[in-house]
Amino acid sequence: MTAPEAGRGIGTGNTGNTGTHWDGASGDSFRILHVSTGNVCRSPITERLTRHALADRLGDPLWGGLIVESAGTWGHEGAPMEANAEAVLADFGADASGFVGRELLDEHVIRADLVLTATRDHRAQVISMGHSAGLRTFTLKEFTRLVKAIDGATLPPLEDGVVARARALVRAAAALRGWLLAPTAEADEVYDPYGAPLPFFRSVGDEIHQALDPVVTALTGVAARA
Repeated sequence: MTAPEAGRGIGTGNTGNTGTHWDGASGDSFRILHVSTGNVCRSPITERLTRHALADRLGDPLWGGLIVESAGTWGHEGAPMEANAEAVLADFGADASGFVGRELLDEHVIRADLVLTATRDHRAQVISMGHSAGLRTFTLKEFTRLVKAIDGATLPPLEDGVVARARALVRAAAALRGWLLAPTAEADEVYDPYGAPLPFFRSVGDEIHQALDPVVTALTGVAARA
Protein backbone atom coordinates (compact mmCIF):
# COMPACT_ATOMS: atom_id res chain seq x y z
CA MET A 1 0.00 0.00 0.00
CA THR A 2 1.34 3.41 -0.87
CA ALA A 3 1.36 6.23 1.64
CA PRO A 4 -1.49 8.16 -0.05
CA GLU A 5 -3.68 5.05 0.08
CA ALA A 6 -3.00 4.56 3.77
CA GLY A 7 -3.83 8.18 4.45
CA ARG A 8 -6.98 8.30 2.36
CA GLY A 9 -8.75 5.08 3.31
CA ILE A 10 -8.55 3.07 0.09
CA GLY A 11 -6.90 0.20 1.95
CA THR A 12 -7.73 -3.47 2.06
CA GLY A 13 -9.60 -4.97 5.00
CA ASN A 14 -9.74 -3.99 8.64
CA THR A 15 -10.09 -0.24 8.02
CA GLY A 16 -13.06 2.07 7.81
CA ASN A 17 -16.53 1.43 9.24
CA THR A 18 -16.93 -1.27 11.88
CA GLY A 19 -20.71 -1.20 12.29
CA THR A 20 -22.71 -4.32 13.01
CA HIS A 21 -25.46 -3.73 10.45
CA TRP A 22 -25.99 -2.05 7.12
CA ASP A 23 -28.59 0.66 6.59
CA GLY A 24 -27.35 2.10 3.31
CA ALA A 25 -27.06 5.64 4.63
CA SER A 26 -24.79 5.75 7.67
CA GLY A 27 -21.24 6.99 7.95
CA ASP A 28 -19.09 9.17 5.75
CA SER A 29 -17.40 6.36 3.85
CA PHE A 30 -18.36 4.05 1.00
CA ARG A 31 -16.90 0.56 0.96
CA ILE A 32 -16.58 -1.46 -2.25
CA LEU A 33 -15.97 -5.19 -1.80
CA HIS A 34 -14.76 -7.30 -4.72
CA VAL A 35 -15.40 -11.04 -4.37
CA SER A 36 -14.04 -14.06 -6.24
CA THR A 37 -13.16 -17.59 -5.15
CA GLY A 38 -9.60 -17.71 -3.82
CA ASN A 39 -8.92 -13.97 -3.54
CA VAL A 40 -5.61 -14.44 -5.29
CA CYS A 41 -6.50 -13.73 -8.95
CA ARG A 42 -9.68 -11.97 -10.07
CA SER A 43 -10.68 -10.01 -6.99
CA PRO A 44 -7.15 -8.73 -6.25
CA ILE A 45 -6.87 -7.56 -9.87
CA THR A 46 -10.27 -5.87 -9.63
CA GLU A 47 -9.50 -4.30 -6.25
CA ARG A 48 -6.21 -2.79 -7.34
CA LEU A 49 -7.48 -1.68 -10.78
CA THR A 50 -10.38 0.06 -9.04
CA ARG A 51 -7.99 1.93 -6.76
CA HIS A 52 -5.79 2.82 -9.70
CA ALA A 53 -8.75 4.13 -11.71
CA LEU A 54 -10.04 6.18 -8.77
CA ALA A 55 -6.62 7.76 -8.35
CA ASP A 56 -6.53 8.55 -12.07
CA ARG A 57 -9.97 10.20 -11.92
CA LEU A 58 -9.85 12.02 -8.60
CA GLY A 59 -6.29 12.35 -7.44
CA ASP A 60 -5.22 12.08 -3.82
CA PRO A 61 -7.17 15.00 -2.31
CA LEU A 62 -10.59 13.57 -3.15
CA TRP A 63 -10.00 9.95 -2.19
CA GLY A 64 -11.46 10.38 1.29
CA GLY A 65 -14.46 8.19 1.99
CA LEU A 66 -13.85 5.50 -0.61
CA ILE A 67 -12.58 2.14 0.65
CA VAL A 68 -11.82 -0.64 -1.84
CA GLU A 69 -11.11 -4.19 -0.67
CA SER A 70 -11.61 -7.82 -1.66
CA ALA A 71 -12.17 -11.32 -0.30
CA GLY A 72 -12.79 -14.85 -1.55
CA THR A 73 -15.61 -17.30 -0.93
CA TRP A 74 -12.88 -19.91 -0.51
CA GLY A 75 -10.26 -17.31 0.22
CA HIS A 76 -6.63 -18.26 0.67
CA GLU A 77 -6.27 -16.47 4.00
CA GLY A 78 -2.93 -14.69 4.27
CA ALA A 79 -1.78 -15.67 0.77
CA PRO A 80 -0.19 -13.28 -1.71
CA MET A 81 -1.87 -12.74 -5.05
CA GLU A 82 -0.77 -14.93 -7.92
CA ALA A 83 2.39 -13.79 -9.70
CA ASN A 84 0.51 -13.56 -13.00
CA ALA A 85 -2.06 -11.29 -11.34
CA GLU A 86 0.78 -9.03 -10.23
CA ALA A 87 2.09 -9.00 -13.79
CA VAL A 88 -1.34 -7.93 -15.08
CA LEU A 89 -1.47 -5.07 -12.59
CA ALA A 90 2.00 -3.98 -13.65
CA ASP A 91 0.75 -3.81 -17.26
CA PHE A 92 -1.77 -1.17 -16.14
CA GLY A 93 0.65 0.65 -13.84
CA ALA A 94 -1.40 -0.41 -10.80
CA ASP A 95 0.12 -1.13 -7.39
CA ALA A 96 0.16 -4.80 -6.33
CA SER A 97 2.20 -4.33 -3.16
CA GLY A 98 1.07 -5.33 0.30
CA PHE A 99 -1.81 -7.54 -0.80
CA VAL A 100 -2.93 -10.33 1.56
CA GLY A 101 -5.69 -12.80 0.67
CA ARG A 102 -8.80 -13.06 2.84
CA GLU A 103 -11.66 -15.50 3.27
CA LEU A 104 -15.06 -13.81 2.91
CA LEU A 105 -16.63 -13.28 6.32
CA ASP A 106 -19.97 -11.96 7.51
CA GLU A 107 -18.30 -8.78 8.71
CA HIS A 108 -17.05 -8.01 5.20
CA VAL A 109 -20.56 -8.22 3.78
CA ILE A 110 -22.06 -6.29 6.68
CA ARG A 111 -19.67 -3.37 6.15
CA ALA A 112 -19.86 -3.26 2.35
CA ASP A 113 -21.93 -0.61 0.59
CA LEU A 114 -21.38 -2.27 -2.81
CA VAL A 115 -20.36 -5.88 -3.44
CA LEU A 116 -19.11 -6.72 -6.94
CA THR A 117 -18.52 -10.40 -7.67
CA ALA A 118 -16.71 -12.21 -10.44
CA THR A 119 -19.59 -14.62 -11.19
CA ARG A 120 -23.28 -15.24 -10.56
CA ASP A 121 -22.37 -18.07 -8.18
CA HIS A 122 -20.31 -15.67 -6.07
CA ARG A 123 -23.22 -13.21 -6.08
CA ALA A 124 -25.58 -15.95 -4.89
CA GLN A 125 -23.17 -16.94 -2.11
CA VAL A 126 -22.88 -13.37 -0.87
CA ILE A 127 -26.65 -12.87 -0.90
CA SER A 128 -27.18 -16.20 0.90
CA MET A 129 -25.15 -14.84 3.81
CA GLY A 130 -27.99 -12.42 4.54
CA HIS A 131 -27.30 -8.97 6.01
CA SER A 132 -29.70 -7.36 3.50
CA ALA A 133 -27.04 -7.84 0.84
CA GLY A 134 -29.33 -8.42 -2.14
CA LEU A 135 -29.84 -4.80 -3.19
CA ARG A 136 -26.13 -3.97 -3.06
CA THR A 137 -24.61 -7.13 -4.55
CA PHE A 138 -24.04 -7.50 -8.29
CA THR A 139 -21.64 -9.27 -10.56
CA LEU A 140 -19.11 -6.78 -11.89
CA LYS A 141 -20.40 -7.07 -15.45
CA GLU A 142 -24.02 -6.86 -14.33
CA PHE A 143 -23.28 -3.63 -12.48
CA THR A 144 -21.48 -2.26 -15.53
CA ARG A 145 -24.50 -2.99 -17.73
CA LEU A 146 -26.86 -1.27 -15.29
CA VAL A 147 -24.58 1.71 -14.74
CA LYS A 148 -24.37 2.35 -18.48
CA ALA A 149 -28.15 2.86 -18.52
CA ILE A 150 -28.11 5.46 -15.73
CA ASP A 151 -28.01 9.13 -16.68
CA GLY A 152 -25.13 10.60 -14.71
CA ALA A 153 -26.99 13.92 -14.53
CA THR A 154 -29.53 12.28 -12.21
CA LEU A 155 -26.83 11.51 -9.63
CA PRO A 156 -25.53 13.95 -7.02
CA PRO A 157 -22.64 16.05 -8.36
CA LEU A 158 -19.14 15.29 -7.15
CA GLU A 159 -19.25 18.57 -5.23
CA ASP A 160 -21.80 16.90 -2.92
CA GLY A 161 -19.24 14.21 -2.15
CA VAL A 162 -18.31 10.98 -3.89
CA VAL A 163 -19.95 8.96 -1.09
CA ALA A 164 -23.38 10.51 -1.74
CA ARG A 165 -22.94 9.94 -5.46
CA ALA A 166 -21.88 6.31 -4.94
CA ARG A 167 -24.86 5.53 -2.70
CA ALA A 168 -27.27 7.03 -5.24
CA LEU A 169 -25.64 5.00 -8.01
CA VAL A 170 -26.17 1.72 -6.15
CA ARG A 171 -29.83 2.57 -5.50
CA ALA A 172 -30.37 3.43 -9.15
CA ALA A 173 -28.69 0.24 -10.34
CA ALA A 174 -30.76 -1.90 -7.96
CA ALA A 175 -33.94 -0.28 -9.30
CA LEU A 176 -32.99 -1.20 -12.86
CA ARG A 177 -32.21 -4.84 -12.14
CA GLY A 178 -34.86 -7.04 -13.67
CA TRP A 179 -35.43 -4.56 -16.50
CA LEU A 180 -32.00 -4.84 -18.11
CA LEU A 181 -31.21 -8.52 -18.34
CA ALA A 182 -27.98 -10.02 -19.63
CA PRO A 183 -28.10 -11.16 -23.26
CA THR A 184 -26.70 -14.55 -22.18
CA ALA A 185 -26.01 -16.22 -18.85
CA GLU A 186 -22.28 -16.07 -19.56
CA ALA A 187 -22.33 -12.32 -20.19
CA ASP A 188 -22.15 -11.58 -16.47
CA GLU A 189 -19.22 -13.93 -15.76
CA VAL A 190 -15.50 -13.25 -15.34
CA TYR A 191 -13.87 -16.66 -15.64
CA ASP A 192 -11.18 -17.88 -13.27
CA PRO A 193 -7.61 -17.69 -14.63
CA TYR A 194 -6.13 -19.59 -11.68
CA GLY A 195 -3.35 -21.85 -12.96
CA ALA A 196 -3.58 -20.44 -16.48
CA PRO A 197 -0.67 -18.93 -18.41
CA LEU A 198 0.00 -15.20 -18.42
CA PRO A 199 -1.77 -14.47 -21.75
CA PHE A 200 -5.07 -15.72 -20.29
CA PHE A 201 -4.51 -13.66 -17.15
CA ARG A 202 -3.95 -10.64 -19.38
CA SER A 203 -7.20 -11.29 -21.25
CA VAL A 204 -9.04 -11.46 -17.91
CA GLY A 205 -7.30 -8.28 -16.80
CA ASP A 206 -8.43 -6.49 -19.96
CA GLU A 207 -11.96 -7.77 -19.39
CA ILE A 208 -12.00 -6.47 -15.82
CA HIS A 209 -10.48 -3.15 -16.85
CA GLN A 210 -13.12 -2.61 -19.53
CA ALA A 211 -15.91 -3.46 -17.09
CA LEU A 212 -14.54 -1.13 -14.42
CA ASP A 213 -14.12 1.92 -16.64
CA PRO A 214 -17.81 2.94 -16.85
CA VAL A 215 -18.33 2.02 -13.19
CA VAL A 216 -15.56 4.32 -11.96
CA THR A 217 -16.69 7.06 -14.35
CA ALA A 218 -20.22 6.82 -12.93
CA LEU A 219 -18.96 6.74 -9.34
CA THR A 220 -16.83 9.84 -9.76
CA GLY A 221 -18.47 11.72 -12.62
CA VAL A 222 -15.01 11.96 -14.19
CA ALA A 223 -14.01 10.19 -17.41
CA ALA A 224 -10.68 8.40 -17.78
CA ARG A 225 -7.77 10.47 -19.01
CA ALA A 226 -7.18 10.18 -22.72
